[in-house]
Amino acid sequence: MSNLDRSFWTGREVRVADPTAITQVGALCLRDGKDGKDVLLVKSSRGRWIVPKGWPMDGHTDAETAKIEAWEEAGVHKGKVSKAPIGGYVTEKRFDDGRRVPCHVSVYRIDVKEMTKTYPEAGLRKRKWMPLKKAIKKVDDLGLKAFLGALA
Repeated sequence: MSNLDRSFWTGREVRVADPTAITQVGALCLRDGKDGKDVLLVKSSRGRWIVPKGWPMDGHTDAETAKIEAWEEAGVHKGKVSKAPIGGYVTEKRFDDGRRVPCHVSVYRIDVKEMTKTYPEAGLRKRKWMPLKKAIKKVDDLGLKAFLGALA
């Protein structure tokens, strides 16, 4: 990943670091915590802490896709999702066949109102609420770390 631009962006302007990169949609799930906003992280299939994310879905807007990913991966049942991305980051998508491809993740904010204990990927993923500053320390993806850091 040394040749990747580990940039991030916040706001409505997309910063394209690599025009050959694939695109995913992420969900920044937030709730009011004891010391400010708490962030919901999930464990990826490779054991890394990330935000819920996935591929754009035919027939759905990216905002709808973010909400669907938050439901499937973390059990977010009710929440208000932003209509436009609040930002994004560049990462590397690792495939099971060993390929590594640059990936732009557009992130939508979800203010979580309700969660469920059972959800489609409950048996596959751990989920954890944590303060934003702790979430920044937990993630090891440099693009996501920088994106979260810009929000702190």
